[in-house]
Amino acid sequence: MSEIESLFVTRLYRARLSEFGPKVDTGELEASCYAIAEDDEAGQDWCEENGYPGYTSYASLTDLPWRFPIFADIVKSLDAHVAAFAEDLQFDLGGGTLVLEDLWINILPEGGAHGSHIHPHSVISGTTYVAMPDGASALKLEDPRHAMMMAAPTRIKSARRELQPFIYVAPEPGEVLLWESWLRHEVPMNMAEDERISVSFNYKWVE
Repeated sequence: MSEIESLFVTRLYRARLSEFGPKVDTGELEASCYAIAEDDEAGQDWCEENGYPGYTSYASLTDLPWRFPIFADIVKSLDAHVAAFAEDLQFDLGGGTLVLEDLWINILPEGGAHGSHIHPHSVISGTTYVAMPDGASALKLEDPRHAMMMAAPTRIKSARRELQPFIYVAPEPGEVLLWESWLRHEVPMNMAEDERISVSFNYKWVE
């Protein structure tokens, strides 16, 4: 009797941020993101110089958890979520641990998008979602085998989820998504009239 099994699985973690750690009010977090964006002139300048739609603190603020208590609370929750994901992935961390490398704000206006990319030098990456208005773009995840498919035909539209070339995940405010940092992903154009707000982050392995 023939047998088919799935190999080399790509895992995606999804949970409520509040499942671990202090409860974070998304309304307060949204107001904090806007206040930071308004005061962060270096971040505004970077976005303008690099053609980045909306605002990101990625290139300007590296110490959000130390500046603002609400981001310190987020990190406490994220540490627990990342530890749970690492356990699911069955990582052998030896005597080391996964620690926060960086954390930044994203405010994406109507018509804004964030092109396909990976997060080199990190182990786990992810995003927690602050505001996802109706029509806001989902997270788009790409099958990491694309470069090896060569002459393979396309999949049928009704292909099983694990065989789809792209997966779209529409998170809700207050949720967190985690994935391994080598997984290519993007944010398609935001079709909502209101801004899509999220906080993204990377974790690295420290031995």
